[in-house]
Amino acid sequence: MKKDIFKIANLSLRSRLIVGTGKYKSFKETAEAIKESGAEMVTVAIRRINILDKKKPILTDYINPKKIIYLPNTAGCFSSEEALRTLRLAREIGGWKLVKLEVLGDKKTLYPNMIETLKSTKKLVEEGFKVMVYCTDDPLMARKLEDFGASAIMPLASPIGSGLGIQNKVNISIIIKQSKVPVIIDAGIGTASDATIAMEMGCDGVLINSAIANAKKPKKMAKAFKNAVISGRDSYLAGRMKKFFFAIPSSPTDGLI
Repeated sequence: MKKDIFKIANLSLRSRLIVGTGKYKSFKETAEAIKESGAEMVTVAIRRINILDKKKPILTDYINPKKIIYLPNTAGCFSSEEALRTLRLAREIGGWKLVKLEVLGDKKTLYPNMIETLKSTKKLVEEGFKVMVYCTDDPLMARKLEDFGASAIMPLASPIGSGLGIQNKVNISIIIKQSKVPVIIDAGIGTASDATIAMEMGCDGVLINSAIANAKKPKKMAKAFKNAVISGRDSYLAGRMKKFFFAIPSSPTDGLI
């Protein structure tokens, strides 16, 4: 049986769960949760994390970048200029070319500013970056991002950190059907069952941060998400039964006594 490999840009992964590194109580807790999740890729907010001051705790002391893929992101950027500067810095510091782009519209909703996002994606691709893009659940915007060379489309399920789960299954489904690059749900997932639903819909992966970091027991929740993603993917590949409006007997009706 052919292995179900998760391919992003030039990478081949076994796990379809990507985990964020923010909001945990400590780097130790971050590392423990990531290990429990089985994730092979983690996002790192370049603007918000210490990567240079050796006198303070550094993420790389707890999560080995030689064993776990670091995905630098532009969390906290509200303009194309900020995002471009941040990712160029990431390339200079660590040689990273696979990056996650997010350009936010306002501080209250943290919705993507799609005008700035499109502009940034085009420029980054021209500069040789492989760009995974946080975006709205608008199929037209998703298609435009792919036209501009995005390596992955990452529509929100609901607002960042809200835990509301997938609010627009119709649009997400359209994005999945039309996209030739991976579609990864990013933002708004609240619990493991949300991740299962995303995978059953046909998403290629999910990115989780708040739902694990803010859980009462992050390690246990990380394990729950690991199993949820696997279960949802298996369910999608198995092909669910058709839906019917009336009951259909589960036992044969021929030869009844």
